[in-house]
Amino acid sequence: MTAARRCTDLSSLSPPPALLSRLSSAASRLLQTRQYGSRKEGDGGGMRNARSSSGSRPGFIDRSSWRCFDSRAVGIHPGAIPLNCWSVLQKLKRKGFEAYLVGGCVRDLLLNRPPKDFDVITTASLKQIKKLVFKRCFIIGTRFPICQVHMRGSTFEVSSFSTNCSEESGGDDQGDILRWKNSLKRDFTINSLFFNPFNNRVYDYVNGVMDLRKNKVCTVIPAHVSFKEDSARILRGLRVAARLGFQFSSETSTAIRDLSPSIINIDKSRLMMEMRYMLSHGAAESSIRLLSNYGLLDILLPFQAAYLSDQMKGRSSDRDLMLMKLLANLDKFFSADWPCHSSLWLGLLAFHTALVNAPQGAQVIKAFAALMHFGTWDSAVEFLKQDVGAPAIFVPEALGPSQAKLDDNLMKQISQLASLVNSSVDTFTCLDSLKQSLARHPKVSQFSGVVFVSARERSRVLGIFKGLDSDLTSYVETRGMHGIDYRLMEYGDAREVRFVLGKVILDTMREESPPASTDDAAAASAKPVADHTDGVHHPLSSLF
Repeated sequence: MTAARRCTDLSSLSPPPALLSRLSSAASRLLQTRQYGSRKEGDGGGMRNARSSSGSRPGFIDRSSWRCFDSRAVGIHPGAIPLNCWSVLQKLKRKGFEAYLVGGCVRDLLLNRPPKDFDVITTASLKQIKKLVFKRCFIIGTRFPICQVHMRGSTFEVSSFSTNCSEESGGDDQGDILRWKNSLKRDFTINSLFFNPFNNRVYDYVNGVMDLRKNKVCTVIPAHVSFKEDSARILRGLRVAARLGFQFSSETSTAIRDLSPSIINIDKSRLMMEMRYMLSHGAAESSIRLLSNYGLLDILLPFQAAYLSDQMKGRSSDRDLMLMKLLANLDKFFSADWPCHSSLWLGLLAFHTALVNAPQGAQVIKAFAALMHFGTWDSAVEFLKQDVGAPAIFVPEALGPSQAKLDDNLMKQISQLASLVNSSVDTFTCLDSLKQSLARHPKVSQFSGVVFVSARERSRVLGIFKGLDSDLTSYVETRGMHGIDYRLMEYGDAREVRFVLGKVILDTMREESPPASTDDAAAASAKPVADHTDGVHHPLSSLF
């Protein structure tokens, strides 16, 4: 019997519920003692443990780090998996293939967080998937090909075990060998977990659960080797750490610093995808902070990097900077399973860039935001009349409190600000425009960054501010509801994006956020699932 088969099956117990609960807890602690007690509390690096003995003699496989446990012992039940995902898994199983959930979704389920998506891996080959199971799926990718399966409005990535285990000895469990070899090809230990929902088993071959327990992000293979194999793993690691609030192992952290310049060679569309994952799912503030700390912001968003470098002189914290407050307020409305469209955070960055280059009065900024949020000039004026609180003071972006009259002159200033924002959009799409903006920061080192935003995305962002640079008395962009329509937001509907961007700016411009009004509460309450578990007990704490 292999190590991955030493599982505690709590479902077989049949005492009364209260006793069952106590027995389950005891069994969980016993499982921890037996399975995890022998691992040293080192710095991390799952593959070093997985392969430490495999090189000692040919054909030897060290199974000492292989683990398996009952998913129900840590609170994962079938209801946590969406019905459409179940359909994918069940169709594969009905055709005689094994199917597992794999990667980040298993990690998030263990952490009691809503997964961003659900990835499936199966014993079927990609050709078999397309020929026998999902005839309308698409095989995409060249280096790591997968099947993209569409199921009733949802999209799932289905990959295949490609390892041939015929050379292994007949006594080995071939399922364990398949999963183990596949786990060694993955980026981080906490992303290398497999979950079989048909038998309620979670499989861990590289100490991923231990690293989850320690809040650590560690590469499966030595970090420098891993990032040289695929430099996009650097950005994926930052994304995971930012979203979960985890720390990097020292080896992984060092490798990120050493190899961060290599991301400039990543395809621009891939860079945009990684930035979208970082900034659209409720972790924009922490993502920008990590990118800045590791020098990656200089490559990806050099103007914002220069801004943070200037503003952090003499400061111990960046939390009171306008850019970081804007991002923090943006994060309040979104999560892994309820993301925003990339045009929202691009529009926010363009708006902030315009203020850095041409500071505005606080009243102008609030009027600009109110017009976007409420959709008409009359509604914006009514809001400004009732908004008597002192505005937040930001240097250099806001010129401070003013008694600007709600008249034609204010409308002219708003239109000028809209023109500046439109021009700032080009800093994300045009290298010359970016260099001109960076010229305002003479201490910036020689520019070596990239522009990765497409022309199509530029048009979407410009659409947010359409009409704000003309006659505002005839500006009408109202919506039919108070809260956020997350489906429209995900598709990048300009009115929805405009509505939320205005709200984010208004919240940022308040010195102290007042108690939420009915409308404000409605805007935030449309996010039905919170992506935070601070202070919430999770069964992982008792199992591990």
